[in-house]
Amino acid sequence: MFIELYSETTLTEIALLAIAFVLSAIIGVERQRKLKSAGLRTHTLVGLGSAVFTLVSAYGFSNVVGTDVVLDPSRIAAQIVSGIGFLGAGVIFVRKGAVSGLTTAASIWVTAAIGMACGAGMPIIAVAATVLHLVTVGVLTFVGRLISPEVPDPVLTIRYRRGNNVLRQVLEMSAQQGYHSALEEATSDDDSKLRELTLRFTGDFTEFPALVGQLSEIDGVESVVSAGDDDD
Repeated sequence: MFIELYSETTLTEIALLAIAFVLSAIIGVERQRKLKSAGLRTHTLVGLGSAVFTLVSAYGFSNVVGTDVVLDPSRIAAQIVSGIGFLGAGVIFVRKGAVSGLTTAASIWVTAAIGMACGAGMPIIAVAATVLHLVTVGVLTFVGRLISPEVPDPVLTIRYRRGNNVLRQVLEMSAQQGYHSALEEATSDDDSKLRELTLRFTGDFTEFPALVGQLSEIDGVESVVSAGDDDD
């Protein structure tokens, strides 16, 4: 059976694939710079894969279309939309009430849409979506900070078992995430060998819930409670 390796649309398909690669990589760079679990490679592969699926859906079955065969290119696109949700859900973490990864999951979803737009022959829409994505994670983040109500520096009470160097790990992890922590109170229970630290944090609190989740995962930590958790 003869397989046609080259057609009149091949160059167009390659160009659209290259555009999807570049635009997806641009989004991935932004996530990589923020040290997210899904970074450059993940976003690039998501956009590239979505573009390939869409190209296959649009051009891959042209040789079998006839009076008795009718194809619906939108079916593969619909499966991409539903399937990408599983990948996005994999980067969302809930640790003791703290949710992180929502923005990264949304960026994976947008990257898939950008790849689909490229595969569907809509590179201008794909470029526009990429620019708007960068505006969202850049400019709108700054705007969100301006319009957010002023809140006092968060205070966390960390309860942990002694003997695991928890305090050192808490301070190091906070510093790595760009937060300055100051010890306000420390208590201990000799009977249970538990200690409680009350720390006040200063810094950019955009990703603070993620830090709370990471602190909760330190070996020996029993609980991480915010001073505002008891408010109605």
